[in-house]
Amino acid sequence: MAKPGYGKRSAPCQQLRTRDDFALLPTRERYVAGFVDHLPDGAEMSVKQLAKQLPLYGQQAVSTSLKALSVAGHLWRVRCSVGAGDETRWVFRTFWSRTARDNEWWNTYLATETASQTAAPAPDTGPALPWAASEEPPPPARPESPPSAGQDPEPTAVPHQRTPPRAPDAEPTQPTREATPSPAYLALARLGRDDHRLALSAGDCTVLEPLATQWLDRGVTTDYLTSTLKAGLPSQVDSPVGLLRRRLIDKLPPRLPAAASTPADTPTSTPARRLLVECTDCGRPGQPEALLDGLCRPCRTAHSAGGRPSPDPTQIAAVKAHMANLRDLLKPV
Repeated sequence: MAKPGYGKRSAPCQQLRTRDDFALLPTRERYVAGFVDHLPDGAEMSVKQLAKQLPLYGQQAVSTSLKALSVAGHLWRVRCSVGAGDETRWVFRTFWSRTARDNEWWNTYLATETASQTAAPAPDTGPALPWAASEEPPPPARPESPPSAGQDPEPTAVPHQRTPPRAPDAEPTQPTREATPSPAYLALARLGRDDHRLALSAGDCTVLEPLATQWLDRGVTTDYLTSTLKAGLPSQVDSPVGLLRRRLIDKLPPRLPAAASTPADTPTSTPARRLLVECTDCGRPGQPEALLDGLCRPCRTAHSAGGRPSPDPTQIAAVKAHMANLRDLLKPV
């Protein structure tokens, strides 16, 4: 069995598995197709890994067989980007169909959102347990003693939700400046950490906070704010709060017009990533319409010009025996 990992993805709408699924293929391709068809989804589909599991053929034979299966409409290789932002990476998939499909069917399917979701599935997010991971599950409730005949059964008490215990002397307090500082306050407080000439006290940061908030309200970032306040400082600053107040007032950036609102009928969700088809032979990426039969133009031309049926296993054995005989004859006596 091939090692699990990135690899096989089954195409939809396949016929039921029968003994004659690949009867029209040559012997070698039928052998490789039967093995690939029984692999589970997610199994590795690289040529090297498949050659390790197929005792009759090597990597070159497996690569040629996969190319023939791609031309026959059973196999297409794609690459898809997963992640977001700076963590985007490319992963490789091999779509497999027991039922042979033509180029039009593959192009239509690979352009759908279903194919994109199949190639790059979302991470598994299971439901959270009702108790913390470090805690033990709550013990089962013990049955109460049966009530006597002359007493009415008492109503069952509803268990309370699990809440963290509160300290006995703890009292709710109002949020303070240290608990929820604003971005403008934090930017001013960090100035003294970056440059000792701009060290401010807590009272200075509170006084300058409204001026710095005006900057952030006009669309600038905190990095732009701090870099502007630190640029071109004199060698000695006698009054950091006075200098920063003057710069916050004199260098206030202009207010840019609001960005055009998105029309109501425009979808706001992230568009589905389109799959990039990869040539089965050389691995060159391209759009599905440009890679007919899963092959790029040079590989498709070479396959059409030099395509010959795969040799019979008996012929392969005869060639190997003949070469072994020649090697024995060349050995010194």
